Amino acid sequence: MNVHPASPRARRVTRARVALAATACLLVVGAPTAYATLAEDAPVGSVVAPARGTPYIETRLLFGTERPGGGPAVTDEQFMTFVDREVTPGFPDGLTVQEGRGQWRDATGTIEKERSYELILLYPVSSATASDRRIEEIRGDYREEFAQEAVARVDDRKRVDF
Repeated sequence: MNVHPASPRARRVTRARVALAATACLLVVGAPTAYATLAEDAPVGSVVAPARGTPYIETRLLFGTERPGGGPAVTDEQFMTFVDREVTPGFPDGLTVQEGRGQWRDATGTIEKERSYELILLYPVSSATASDRRIEEIRGDYREEFAQEAVARVDDRKRVDF
């Protein structure tokens, strides 16, 4: 192919080559940085912050306050008494309670909207078995005491540094 250097076609070919070379340089320079930040247990292709802290499990429990059949809703005082009596003894190192508004579909298919609480627990991976047993007791006790159909549970691995 004989193309005159000043022709529009030659400029397009040169621009394409420059763009391709620039992209290749960025990939070569950026790849080691991206791969260096991948966590050992992270899904392939995900980039996370550098590992810091100790392996922990974060468990979030979601408590509704409305009672089936229209009984009186669980009050703040009742909920905090429950936390003091049922949760704190098993997790004395700390916990977080947040108030919220939630909704979910109950067993009859009705969408229920209610005031709710989110309880956040952090505990070392090394105590996961014992903590799991205590958490399941908390869920069962709340369902029984306040006539709840369910208490949602969400678990996630974290690295924690205090």
